[in-house]
Amino acid sequence: MVVHIVMFQFKEENKKANMIQAKQMLENLMGAVPTLRSIDVGLNFSAESRAMDLSIITTFENKEGLNAYAIHPEHLKVVDFIKTVVEYSKVVDYERV
Repeated sequence: MVVHIVMFQFKEENKKANMIQAKQMLENLMGAVPTLRSIDVGLNFSAESRAMDLSIITTFENKEGLNAYAIHPEHLKVVDFIKTVVEYSKVVDYERV
């Protein structure tokens, strides 16, 4: 099993609305991307300065499934939107044994 975690820091302009829209778009990928086994999308409530605004935890059967997700047209639509509203993101990919 491959786990793909991404954390996003959103731009201040329309931040809350953009976070909610991104969350909905990401959750809609379940069922739309065949290799996506699970997705958990969370909006941050921590007030810590090191906190990120939104995170996703996704799982795939293998690296090939993650690679297929990365280029899937429905995922790319979400990526296109997120690129316009996010300052930066961080990612971690690992194999669960």
